[in-house]
Amino acid sequence: MADTEAHWYVAHTYSGYENKVKMDIEKTIQNRNLQDQILEVSVPMLNVTKDGDGEGKTVQQKMFPAYVLIKMIMNDDTWYVVRNTRGVTGFVGPGSKPVPLTEADIESMGLKVDAPNAPFSIGDSVVIKSGVWEDTEGIVRQIDHKNSTVTINIDMFGRETPVEMSFSDVKAI
Repeated sequence: MADTEAHWYVAHTYSGYENKVKMDIEKTIQNRNLQDQILEVSVPMLNVTKDGDGEGKTVQQKMFPAYVLIKMIMNDDTWYVVRNTRGVTGFVGPGSKPVPLTEADIESMGLKVDAPNAPFSIGDSVVIKSGVWEDTEGIVRQIDHKNSTVTINIDMFGRETPVEMSFSDVKAI
């Protein structure tokens, strides 16, 4: 059952327990120091507009009620932790054998596949490749891998000003 690569798995939960299961698994990850084996626990949400009394009200709804998505390295320890979390009824797969989601499954659900790694680090000098700041140089102050953005400080009117850019809009110099 041991695997060295992290994949997305789907755990079935009691309806209404999704967020509790997510919190309990995250707490167990901390307590048992499993951050390098269970990488992410997700309850995907969807913005839905509901018509109440003539007003369109946007609310968040669970994309997959009674399911929690977990990115993890499947081994006896991680299987045990998830399977024995209160509210979890099992993994999705034949019998007790969890089946990882394919990249096609993940993309068809509208979930992000691993965000690209930034081709630079905090403190690096970069130049903006396009837009109003084209050819402007700056220093990387923050990297957001999840959204593929970087915050750089540029010199504007004699002051350092933070600007958020997409990875594709900047290059290291």
